[in-house]
Amino acid sequence: MKAKRNSKKAILFSLFLAGIAGKVWAQDTVKYVGKTLSNVDYHHGQLTPVVGTHNIQVFRANREFPAQAGGHNFTYNHQPFLAYWNKTYYLQFLSNPVGEHVAEGKTLLLTSKDGYAWSEPTELFPPYLVPEGFTKPGRSDRAGKNLYAIMHQRMGFYTAKNGKLLTIGYYGVALDAKDDPNDGNGLGRVVREIKQDGSFGPIYFIRFNSSFHEKEAKYPFFSKSKDNAFVAACEELLHTPLMMQQWVEEADRDDPLIPFKRPVKAFSYYHLNDGRVVGLWKHALTSISKDNGKTWAYSPLRAPGFVNSNAKIWGQRTTDGRFATAYNPSEFRWPLAVSTSDDGLRYTDLLLINGEITTMRYGGNYKSYGPQYVRGIQEGNGQTPDKNMWLTYSMNKEDIWVAQVPVPITATVAGAVHDDFSKEPEQAFKSWNIYSPLWASAKVEDRALVLRDKDPYDYAKADRVIAAAKKAKIVFTVTPQQDTHGSLEIELLDDKGLAAARIIFDKDGLLKNKAGYRNASLQKYEAGQRYQITCLVDVTTRSFQVLVNGVDKGTKLFFQPVAQISEVSFRTGAVRRFPNADTPTDQDFDVPNPGQAVAEAVYRISSLTAETL
Repeated sequence: MKAKRNSKKAILFSLFLAGIAGKVWAQDTVKYVGKTLSNVDYHHGQLTPVVGTHNIQVFRANREFPAQAGGHNFTYNHQPFLAYWNKTYYLQFLSNPVGEHVAEGKTLLLTSKDGYAWSEPTELFPPYLVPEGFTKPGRSDRAGKNLYAIMHQRMGFYTAKNGKLLTIGYYGVALDAKDDPNDGNGLGRVVREIKQDGSFGPIYFIRFNSSFHEKEAKYPFFSKSKDNAFVAACEELLHTPLMMQQWVEEADRDDPLIPFKRPVKAFSYYHLNDGRVVGLWKHALTSISKDNGKTWAYSPLRAPGFVNSNAKIWGQRTTDGRFATAYNPSEFRWPLAVSTSDDGLRYTDLLLINGEITTMRYGGNYKSYGPQYVRGIQEGNGQTPDKNMWLTYSMNKEDIWVAQVPVPITATVAGAVHDDFSKEPEQAFKSWNIYSPLWASAKVEDRALVLRDKDPYDYAKADRVIAAAKKAKIVFTVTPQQDTHGSLEIELLDDKGLAAARIIFDKDGLLKNKAGYRNASLQKYEAGQRYQITCLVDVTTRSFQVLVNGVDKGTKLFFQPVAQISEVSFRTGAVRRFPNADTPTDQDFDVPNPGQAVAEAVYRISSLTAETL
């Protein structure tokens, strides 16, 4: 009888959940209706890449040699924000010495004119000493003499109607490593102006927490400024509900400026064609506003069909009139993906932006693996001249990256590929997918696509999406600049990122082919010599014929069967499979010599052609 009652309860509970799900689907809300899902067993999720996406590392943490990180030795770097103003990209991010919520905290700024070459970090908001004796409601412990605040903001920039660019930060307090600096019991929010000449205005508080007294503040309140235009910009910001909604986590829980007071996290938004606003929060929570964020149609619900855990999700209108959401489509913080929509409500696909996870070099509190906490350029904060979607994110809460995602967003290539970097290098470069760390770059140099690698824990990567084919002729030309160190692995992939074949310029001076478990030698190679490699591919026989500078090296079997070939990948290192879904959550160790470079290896790619046979 007991088992029967439990079974009946289970059925009733299932019906209850089904009823909730039905109501959610019936809501006029964001939903994912596509069929593609991410496979967490692969860093790339087995997702098809967006053609021409460029992932560029803009800051690499270095504790041992801070001069190589702009004089900055903090190794927890996270939560970046992006703006485009005065023909310049602006990127701010938070930084702590070792881990999350462990003081001292500060906010840094990077700038760029083209999105590829970035400045050294500049300190926007310096470490702030918490007043001795500061405490929080319900806690008996108090701040000692040397407790610093933790920077924690969910909004980085605001461009006012009068043209002023404001940058914003928040000084929260974590009384221990498990305390939250965004619990509404911190010090307050600060603001300063970024000026057209690149200088900064003074730091002011723009909003205090009730837990902190203004008379104890190190910086004055913004209304004390003698710059009337700056004060007006701050007042405008304070009277814009969609801006204020981004402040909800750190603000007083009853702050009258915050329209919707439930402290759901990491708010982002965009406008639909009819003027309504879509709101997005962590866990892919969503709601709709008809009055620019003053009120919301319903308490945020998980967007049906979306898979997203405790990480940020970003949404925006793209310049082609469509919409995009960027996020980690799993319970982990990998891969970084994008979904697109015609109307901003029904999302139909799931494509790859970044499927790489570099080695976490420095362990620390709450440091999660993967490309995460993605943010784009918020409405009103500028439009880049190339009209593409620009994103920023942190890798492992350690390094800072940007991604240029071409608009329109597409995953396929039609027709033959004829890329000749000696003739039109920049035009060819736009069609390649690039993964370019600071110490392992992938960029055009002297009319070639050049991969450089001196990073012991990362690699350069350049992929070319081609028309999917069962039979194809693929020809590429590579000139290795050394034959005693480094390696270049060239793979033929399907649209899920699965490799069928691999050719290797290995560190022992041998050109090799992956033959099942083993790597078999094809021939010797020499530094500075040009090698044209031809692959005649046939997926039906699971094989490819290899020619090197016109000399037939025989027919080789795939080491993994695929249904088609749709991508050619060049990578200056071995494939990575760590971390995985079973890797322990927190890394509490540093890897050996994380801040020291190794001997650089260089490979020049001159051309690539691909034709369906």
